[in-house]
Amino acid sequence: MLEPHVPSAFDLFIAVVAASLVSAGLIVVLRPLLQRYALARPNARSSHKLPTPQGAGIAVIGATLLVTVIWQAVSGLAFPLTLTGAVLLIAIVGLVDDIRPIPVLPRLLFQIIAIGLVLLTLPSDLRMIPSVPIALERGAILLAGLWFVNLVNFMDGLDLMTVAEIVPVTAALSLLGWLEALPVLPTIVAATLCGALLGFSPFNRPVAKVFLGDVGSLPIGLLVGWCLLALAYQHHLIAALLLPLYYLADATLTLLRRIASGEPFWAAHRTHYYQLATDNGLAVTDVVGRVFMLNCVLAALAIASIQLTSPVVNGFALVAGTAAVAFVLVRFSTKQSH
Repeated sequence: MLEPHVPSAFDLFIAVVAASLVSAGLIVVLRPLLQRYALARPNARSSHKLPTPQGAGIAVIGATLLVTVIWQAVSGLAFPLTLTGAVLLIAIVGLVDDIRPIPVLPRLLFQIIAIGLVLLTLPSDLRMIPSVPIALERGAILLAGLWFVNLVNFMDGLDLMTVAEIVPVTAALSLLGWLEALPVLPTIVAATLCGALLGFSPFNRPVAKVFLGDVGSLPIGLLVGWCLLALAYQHHLIAALLLPLYYLADATLTLLRRIASGEPFWAAHRTHYYQLATDNGLAVTDVVGRVFMLNCVLAALAIASIQLTSPVVNGFALVAGTAAVAFVLVRFSTKQSH
């Protein structure tokens, strides 16, 4: 894929600021409508106690796409129509689900279609592991993408949680693009998504005035997953694993724990480690603050694994990142003494 130029630090700064302003402005405009038509009422899975409008993801994703498309048009690089279609499809599914819940199977089918569209943006000869048949590799990526999209949705259960996770990840991806470790398009998508979430953050800080909703969390998972896939295809697999490692660990270990205990793992619940942390006495701000700091550490390790290229550095980064995540998960699952 030919690229016009590597984004400068000024390009990325403008993308972040523009997306932030557009996102915040759209939320102000949309909030009365969301209050009326998309109210999230507390249930057994909820961490909030008052009915709260959801659907601010419309603003976040809208700002991300708008600023990205404008930047691409100015720079002369076309935004893939299949990627746009995938994001819009999964956002619409999320919006409908926010207003009137969709059964699990149709929801998964639409998600698979959206992820399949993303895979169509990949060159047919692009390979991660050449010794593995391409059909098997793409099938594994499809399943991994399906899990990643859903785990981002599962982890969006606390005020500012998605901001605390995705802002460090997308900021790191933007920096890696500036360092020429990531292609231009995912770099700009990461920067605009980072900015859009920063614009959303004042409205979502405890106690949240508005939630992302599935219309936000699902396409965020799709876009971040695509950016991480682009990073992995640049032969930076360790970094692509490190950046979302907390989300991967919390969601996957929670799923395995529920399966092992015989729980209906498909049913709504609030037993993720970050949810256990609030039950164990940590304030919401403490939980998201620790998640944010952890993700900053993981981002630093991911960048180091690319800039200081050696098997020793890669191994240390992976071990250190895993240990940091394990430490936080243990703290979250331990009763806090006051």
